[in-house]
Amino acid sequence: MQNKDIEIVVIEDEPDILELLEYHLSKEGYMVTGFLSTENVETFLEEENPALMIVDRNLPGVEGSEFVAYLREEGYDIPVIFLTARDRDTDLEEGFESGGDDYMTKPFKSKELLLRVAALLKRSGLKETQRVKYRDLMLDLHQHILSVDEEPVEITNLEFKLLHTFIKNPQQPLDRDFLRDEVWGDDSVDFHDKTINVAMNRLKKKIDPEGTKAYFVPVWGVGYKLL
Repeated sequence: MQNKDIEIVVIEDEPDILELLEYHLSKEGYMVTGFLSTENVETFLEEENPALMIVDRNLPGVEGSEFVAYLREEGYDIPVIFLTARDRDTDLEEGFESGGDDYMTKPFKSKELLLRVAALLKRSGLKETQRVKYRDLMLDLHQHILSVDEEPVEITNLEFKLLHTFIKNPQQPLDRDFLRDEVWGDDSVDFHDKTINVAMNRLKKKIDPEGTKAYFVPVWGVGYKLL
C-alpha cells in the first residue's frame, strides 16, 4: 500500500481503544506505534520522525494537550489529532490553542478517523518533514538551518546534506560509496576516501566542539555510523 512509509504515533490510555486504532490504521497500510501514556514518547521522537500523532486528551500523568504544547515548545511540528470524550467549546479551544490540528470526540467512527488522518496528511504536505530532530540536533530542511541543543550552528550546505543523510539512517553503518552518491553526487569526480574523512572531522568539530557527545563512530573498513 502507498501508506506503508507513513508512520503514525497513537497515545491512548485505554488499551482496547488503542488496539482498535492500531488495527484500523495498520489495515490502511500505515506504520503504527502505540503508547498508553506520554512516557517514552519524547525518547521515541528523538529517533523517529512520524508523519502524524493521534493523542487522547485524558492521559495519566499529563493532560494530552499540555504534552502537545510542550512538544511544540521543543520544536516538534508533527500534525496532531486530539481524541476526547469532552466536546465543550472551551475544550475544543484548549486543544487547538495547545497545537492540535484536528479534533475528534469519543465515541467516533473508525472510517471518519481514517478520512481525517488522510486529509490532515494531505493538508500538511511537507510540514511533517520540514524539521528533523535527532538527539539534540534539529535540522530545518526548508531554511537549511541547524540547531544544536537549541543553539544555531553554522555549517556548509554539503555538511548539512551529510548530517541529514546520517539522521535519515541512524544507527546504521554508512559506507563511503553510499555517502559519496548521497552527498556529493555529480560533484564526486575528484572524490577520494580522504574527502569524507575531512568533511566528517569538520562536521564533528562544528556540532560537538568539546568532543563529548559521540555523535559518530568510525566503522572499520566501511565508513561511519550515527549513534
